[in-house]
Amino acid sequence: MRFDLETVATPEQVRRALTDFSERRGQIWSRTLDANAYELRELGDTWAVARESTSGSPFWVVARYDWSDPDVVRWTVVESSYGGGGEGLVRADPSVRGGSRVHVEWTSTGARGWQKPIVFLLHHGPAGRLFARMWASTFDRYARTDPA
Repeated sequence: MRFDLETVATPEQVRRALTDFSERRGQIWSRTLDANAYELRELGDTWAVARESTSGSPFWVVARYDWSDPDVVRWTVVESSYGGGGEGLVRADPSVRGGSRVHVEWTSTGARGWQKPIVFLLHHGPAGRLFARMWASTFDRYARTDPA
């Protein structure tokens, strides 16, 4: 899945929203993260390992996030409910209108059984547009409430 979105959030705010693994994560990502399923497993200065799921979804992943590159936030799936892996990245660049233009790439590999067609549709169907709208809304809301 690949998608681009525009947000009023600055590139720094986008990065902070993506890398905030505090108790605020469930609030920041309330439209796409099931706070009851969220579990922070490890946290370093420029990386984190967390178990995450979307509310109502049969899927969960344990992902290792890395933001050691100042321009990109990356993640790698190290464990999943669908038996596969995957990876992704987010790059936020300043927009000429203010805010940011955000580019997202997200792949899933190795899904098995009944979950395989659902994962395929998630990454090749109209879900990219839905995620782009939800993420843009999340970043816009974050920009309005950013404590920094």
